[in-house]
Amino acid sequence: MANPYSIGRDCRITLLWNGSRVDLRDVTAFQASQETVVQRANPLNGVPVEFNTPNGWRGSFSLVRASATLDTLIASVEQAFWSAGTIGSGTLYQYISEPDGTLTTWEYSGVSMSLHNDRWQAEGIVQQTVQFFASTRRQVS
Repeated sequence: MANPYSIGRDCRITLLWNGSRVDLRDVTAFQASQETVVQRANPLNGVPVEFNTPNGWRGSFSLVRASATLDTLIASVEQAFWSAGTIGSGTLYQYISEPDGTLTTWEYSGVSMSLHNDRWQAEGIVQQTVQFFASTRRQVS
């Protein structure tokens, strides 16, 4: 019997930055949370009304360092800022193999990111964590 639930191994992450595809090998964790702004009205003649308006997505992903790919990308973003004042953004794709065998693709656009937890130690695999913000998320397939 096939697994009826999504499990962590069902997810893949790819970045598109300045028109170049950046494949991230060995991603070990991914999380994203929708951000909203609470809108509230307190009419004098009725009950309070509250709703949320979309305000982007914030998240992170972790990977084990298997190459300089992520470091090179982060360095190029930083260099573009210092040399030309350019602040780049990219697109993040999340591919999910669904339990029914279909593939769902989520596109996070207007992505900005920063590298955290780039810790090197003797006899240990280097774990890298990227925190990101995306302006929007949409389902591609």
